[in-house]
Amino acid sequence: MAISRLSNPPTEPPTECELIDGEVTLRARWVVPISGPPIENGFVVVSGGRVVRVGQVPQSQPVVDGSVKDLGDVAVLPGLVNAHTHLEFSDLDAPIGNPGMELAEWIVQVVRARREALSRAPDVLTPRTTVAQGVSEALASGTALIGEIASTPWPGGDSRWDDQQAITVVAFAEVLGLTPERAAEKFALAREHVDSIRPFSGVSPHAPYSTPLELISRCIELAVQVDCPLAMHVAESPAERELLTQGTGPFAENLTSLGFDVAKMFPWRQAEPIQTLIELLARAPASLLVHGNGLQPHEIACLAEHPSISVVYCPRTHAFFGHARHPVADLIAAGVNVALGTDSRASNPDLQLWREVRHLLNHRQDLLPATVLEMATLAGARAMRQDDRYGTIAPGRAAAFACVPTTAADVETLYADFASLDASSAAALQS
Repeated sequence: MAISRLSNPPTEPPTECELIDGEVTLRARWVVPISGPPIENGFVVVSGGRVVRVGQVPQSQPVVDGSVKDLGDVAVLPGLVNAHTHLEFSDLDAPIGNPGMELAEWIVQVVRARREALSRAPDVLTPRTTVAQGVSEALASGTALIGEIASTPWPGGDSRWDDQQAITVVAFAEVLGLTPERAAEKFALAREHVDSIRPFSGVSPHAPYSTPLELISRCIELAVQVDCPLAMHVAESPAERELLTQGTGPFAENLTSLGFDVAKMFPWRQAEPIQTLIELLARAPASLLVHGNGLQPHEIACLAEHPSISVVYCPRTHAFFGHARHPVADLIAAGVNVALGTDSRASNPDLQLWREVRHLLNHRQDLLPATVLEMATLAGARAMRQDDRYGTIAPGRAAAFACVPTTAADVETLYADFASLDASSAAALQS
């Protein structure tokens, strides 16, 4: 098949998604399918919202009948996958707190700031409006799939948002509670949530400092029962590990100030609490271990034994807190599936996943560019069990793409362009 070039190709990539009926062939300077190497002068044939064929335009056959859309000097990638965020904070103009602050203190400030904001504008700052605001921002910058930690009851209703049909949200119902009453309330809401929006739902026991082992186990049982993925913040900070192993530190102080008898809950009886969590998470159909900033070598080895568990790395949030160097390279070397997330606007200035890609390309030279791109696409889709629809440009996959401007003449220059291009350069396109 040969493909004709439009007489007036666009000089900028599309800024809005569009749905195209029938068959159309997209042509671009580069197609980056993720499932294979970048294709120079590539094409993608789309029909009925699905990819039919991917290849390189043959120089000997420059013309083909049918509908053709020439995107010009862009690289077409699969729609990006933001595997971890909290959309309820999408109204924030800037992160809460100061760079380098202790996570436990930051959480206190987040709770306080949210209460103050809701008291000031209860009719304007609704869950629906803030979540929709985040969805719009993600969509505009090339994201096709989101892993959302959802406060219940979640305002989404389902996985699709109004006319924004190019984006899908897998909403993990957040469960936490250090008192029996709170735990029962949040678990009941989570149960209702996962039943209401399947198959785009999940459950999320929040973190080991806010969710007892018994409640974590109940969440895992729920995930098994309804066959949904599970997400949990684990190994996020040294203070978390100190609480679990010694029962002291900033989290212990916070809980004591709230009236909890910390000595009855922490430290955990298990000698290796993080490894205990990993082995628990392995019981779920699929688990997302979010952050993993402080994972130790023996814990990484344990993760490698459980392919159903993925790690979600949030690079710019990690940098905001000034954590020690993330073990992402060690995780990948061990064979662990590592996806990317932005986390929320409470710790990140925006929800543009391309900026996470750019951050890694510029700050983690130990990661191959192709690996970083896979982390931003296929790894996230795989983590949420959506890789039959998202993550690659391949036959049968959803025709949802991210377009990034480039005039690169070779792969090395293409990756250099990706490292230098700002997130505003990434746009969404759906056919």
